[in-house]
Amino acid sequence: MSTDLSSQLQGSNPFTEYQIQKLRSHPKRIVFTEGEDLRVLRAAERLVAAEAAAPVLLGNREAIRGLAAENGVSLKFVNVIEPAKASDFGLFCQRFAKVERYRKLSAADPGDVVSRPHYFGAMMVQYGQADALVGGNKSLPATLFRALLHTIQPLPSVPKMFGMMVLVAPHLQHFGSDGILFLADCGLIPQPTVDQLAAITIETGKLAKHFLGREPRIALLSHSTKGSAGTEEARKMAAAAALAIDKAKEAYLDFKITGEVQADVALDPTASEIKLPDADHRDPADVLVFPNLDAAHISLKLLQHCAGAINYGQILAGLARPCAQVPRTATEETIFGTAAAVGVEAIKYHQLYPDGEV
Repeated sequence: MSTDLSSQLQGSNPFTEYQIQKLRSHPKRIVFTEGEDLRVLRAAERLVAAEAAAPVLLGNREAIRGLAAENGVSLKFVNVIEPAKASDFGLFCQRFAKVERYRKLSAADPGDVVSRPHYFGAMMVQYGQADALVGGNKSLPATLFRALLHTIQPLPSVPKMFGMMVLVAPHLQHFGSDGILFLADCGLIPQPTVDQLAAITIETGKLAKHFLGREPRIALLSHSTKGSAGTEEARKMAAAAALAIDKAKEAYLDFKITGEVQADVALDPTASEIKLPDADHRDPADVLVFPNLDAAHISLKLLQHCAGAINYGQILAGLARPCAQVPRTATEETIFGTAAAVGVEAIKYHQLYPDGEV
C-alpha cells in the first residue's frame, strides 16, 4: 500500500474514529504489557492526546523514559510501572499463589511469575487495577496467551478462547458495508468443532455490534454454497450456521447469519444473486467466520500485506476481561486502534457478558 493511501486511511479511519468518540466520554485505563517499545510509546501518546485513555506501560522505568526522551515522545498522563517494584506486587503474589493451588498448576515461585509483565498486566485487569490489556508486540503469542489463561477467569458461555481481527479497507470493493470486516478465529483454534464455530459466530457478532453500533451480518465461510459441494467440511459449516442461528434466537439477538457460503457470496451481492437466485438481496457480510485457523490466518495476511487493509487485534474472546494480542510486526496504528477497541469493549463489557462478572 502506498504511503499516501496509508496516511489517508489512518487519518480518517471509520473504525478508530468511532471508538475514540466513545472513549472520550468514558476514558479507560489500558495496560500495555511490553512498554519498552517505541510503537507503544507513540500509541500511548496518541491515546492521551485524544483524551481517550490513561495508558499504563509495564517495563523498566528508566529504559521507557529514556526511549521517550530520545524520540521526543511525551509521557504526560502515562503511568509507567516496574512490576517487581509496584505497590500491588505483594498482593498479586498472594493472589496468584491461591490461583496456583486452585488450578493445580505446576509449582512456581509466585514472585518470579508475577514479576513477568504479561502476568502482572493480567493480574491488573483481573483485579480491577486496569480496564483492558494489550500485549504481544515483542513476544510470541503463546507467551501472552499462557499468562492470560492462567490468570484471568474464563467466560462460561465460550467453550474456548479465540481471536477476532478487525480489518479496515474502505478503498477495497465489497469489503463489508462500511469498509470494515471482522474475521474469526484468526489465532487460536486450529480445527474448531461445530459447537466452537457457533460460539465464535455469536461472540464475534456481539463484539461487531458493539463496535459498529448496529446489528451485524455474519457469514460462515466454506468452499461450498448451500450444498453445492457435499463434503464433510461443508456440512460442518452448515451445521454450525444452523446452531448459531438457534443460539442467536435463544439470546434474542437479531443477527443476520448465513452459511455455509463461499466468500464471494458473503461479500458480493452480484455473486449472491447468481449463486442463490431465490434468496433476498443481501448486503455484504460484516463478519466472516472461517472453517479453520489456516484459512482465517492466511486470508488475514493476504488482505493485510497484499490488499493494504489496516489490521486491529486480535481481540481475544472467552475471557472475563477485555484483552488483545497484537503481532510482533504491528504498526503504531495497529497498537493504537487495538487499544481503542479493547477500551471501548471495557465500557459496556459487563452488559455484553453478564456471566463474566467474577
